[in-house]
Amino acid sequence: MLDHVAAAWERDILPPLSEYIGIPALSPMFEPAWADLGHIDDAVEHIRSWCAARPIAGLEVSVHRLEGRTPVIVAEVPARPRPGTGGTERTDDTVLLYGHLDKQPPMEGWHEGLAPFAAVRRGDLLYGRGGADDGYAAFAALAAIEALQHHDLPHGRCVLVVEASEESGSPDLPAHVDALAERIGTPSLVICLDSGCATYDRLWVTTTLRGLLGISLRVRVLDEGVHSGSAGGVVPSSFRLLRHLLDRVEDAGTGALLVPDLHAPMPPDRTEELAATAAELGPAVAGSFPVVDGLALQPGDDPVAILRARTWESSLAYVGADGLPPMGIAGNVLRASTAVKLSFRLPPTVDPAVAAEAVRTTLAADPPAGAEVIVEVDDTGSGWNAPAFAPWLREALDAGSKAAFGQPARTIGEGGSIPFMAMLGERYPDAQFVVTGVLGPHSNAHGPNEFLHIPCAVAVTGTVAHILAAHTERPR
Repeated sequence: MLDHVAAAWERDILPPLSEYIGIPALSPMFEPAWADLGHIDDAVEHIRSWCAARPIAGLEVSVHRLEGRTPVIVAEVPARPRPGTGGTERTDDTVLLYGHLDKQPPMEGWHEGLAPFAAVRRGDLLYGRGGADDGYAAFAALAAIEALQHHDLPHGRCVLVVEASEESGSPDLPAHVDALAERIGTPSLVICLDSGCATYDRLWVTTTLRGLLGISLRVRVLDEGVHSGSAGGVVPSSFRLLRHLLDRVEDAGTGALLVPDLHAPMPPDRTEELAATAAELGPAVAGSFPVVDGLALQPGDDPVAILRARTWESSLAYVGADGLPPMGIAGNVLRASTAVKLSFRLPPTVDPAVAAEAVRTTLAADPPAGAEVIVEVDDTGSGWNAPAFAPWLREALDAGSKAAFGQPARTIGEGGSIPFMAMLGERYPDAQFVVTGVLGPHSNAHGPNEFLHIPCAVAVTGTVAHILAAHTERPR
């Protein structure tokens, strides 16, 4: 079966996946005119047509549309027992598989010969925006089902949902899931292929995801900029007042966040899991960040502290600014205002609405020097803490990973956000979850030089096939 999967990747997946990389299907947050430009629709049709052509018994593929929202692809495959068994396998419920096709912006800094919307293969790596995050998912999911059927192995009813707004925080997905509730049913297993891996030599299953909070903060002191020689030292600098406000939420010396509602304790089971993963990864737990020579990491050098900071602790990144002209054209002007975009990552169990109100209140209270302070909550996303694995799934993860990678599976928390996972967890409280992916060291999702590690994607596909078969054999 693994040979079949590998051959399918080379013959049937890599060519159309490369074509998909060439489509600039930016997520709606980054391209508000997505409906008029048509790139998302092009990507939807490209993947829909590939799915519909797969030789999978009973496969039905459609595009679900809602007014004013990005579309989703829905592929349904009926249950298939092992021939000659009389249908004794547990094929009476549903597996929900997930992927997305919208993309992050191009970004600058692509290496020579590479570009965001041009697929380039170099050995085992396929470069280009969206190949690993997350265009491969639809191809891998159906390839796993196809491999099972080719080898007369069983699987339950499968529903694949491929959305087009994930990189914007999945604002459109809940409405689609509501509308598709009857078609989806009540899954006993959810497989999400949009996460990461700590290494490329085994299956890594994500057990926690941090939440997200986006805040815009603006400080205004003038109606228009004035000569700095005239106003300097008289009119307070909007940048200085902004710094003063930021000191309310972040310790500038350590990076620690000062708002209590941004923190949550780590449960004992996750503490044990984190320590075991940190011990296995060692120094590699710091990741493959392209830091400058001599830079000291914020948590220090302890792998446990680094992994905890990456996956559970709250953090703050300044991801954008307004009011600051480029240095080459900056005049001697005391500017009217300064604004920054704050991106908070929240512990998996923190309520983002509570965190948002706490940060907003902290920044808006008692404006320094009487300046105009505007605080806007731009977006929020819930984190996620996975339910414990059932024994059958724990065994299937290890067995599938051993077969496909040669090593048992491991678990890890992820520092990023997949907001819809919390929604699915609430909607399907009795389901088991397998959240995994191919975003490993140096793959640089969201940044320049994003790549898909092809052997890892092949092995993930094979492991998913194994899990789907094991799902039908689980105890009643």
